[in-house]
Amino acid sequence: MPEGLGDAIRDTSEEIAALLRGVADTGVPVPGSEWSVGAAAAHLAQANELMADVAAGHERRYGDGTPQSLAAANERALAEFDEREADPLAGMIVAQAAAFLKVVDQRAVEGPLVTPMGPMGPAVLGSYLLTHMLGHGYDLARALGRPHMIDRARVELTLPFLITAMPRVVDTATTAELTARYTIRLWGGTRFGVTFTNGAVAVSSQPPSRPDCTILTEPVTFLLMALGRCEPWGAIARGRVLAWGRKPWLAPRFPTLFTAP
Repeated sequence: MPEGLGDAIRDTSEEIAALLRGVADTGVPVPGSEWSVGAAAAHLAQANELMADVAAGHERRYGDGTPQSLAAANERALAEFDEREADPLAGMIVAQAAAFLKVVDQRAVEGPLVTPMGPMGPAVLGSYLLTHMLGHGYDLARALGRPHMIDRARVELTLPFLITAMPRVVDTATTAELTARYTIRLWGGTRFGVTFTNGAVAVSSQPPSRPDCTILTEPVTFLLMALGRCEPWGAIARGRVLAWGRKPWLAPRFPTLFTAP
């Protein structure tokens, strides 16, 4: 896996666990979600276990990769899992993240791994695990009135998964007949390209030579928008997103072209 990804996975799981430990009332609602703190933590514990199993080469059926099917699979899994107490769930989240890292370190399985979001190598799967924990860790921090754990370095480590997943989460109703070339840049970091041709999307690590719209985004804001936790107009108003090019008005539309899984 890329340098720093293993540490980021381990540290993020431990920081989420630290948020949870000692919380007496896990029925506190998560802002912007139908889940409580207990349900969100249970989902994280289950998802970390799923990722560890996938990394070990075990095929786990969990939806078909679309946001709708993943949401339905989440609800079925939660209905079959009764634990909602903070301390046991904190321990499970850390233990399953550690299990994932151990499996990857000792990996004997060759070839791509079958994940809920399509085939991936271990590096992209690790990025997926980190992205998932950061999104729900952010939710838990907001619900409990605590600082979140997303930072620039961790956002950079989520990009392999986000770039891989983008074509799978395109909102086809929104992108129908769209033709546009975007360059996406993070402040002081990575840049990549997203091209729509009559609604079909291609994502590349290299930006297009003549983009219609270049979007420069503060990294934490980028991840929150990608995960549906931040509205683009608010981010633009706060100066966290800048855009230029032949069609800069395409910038606020960009996050709406995808449905967060």
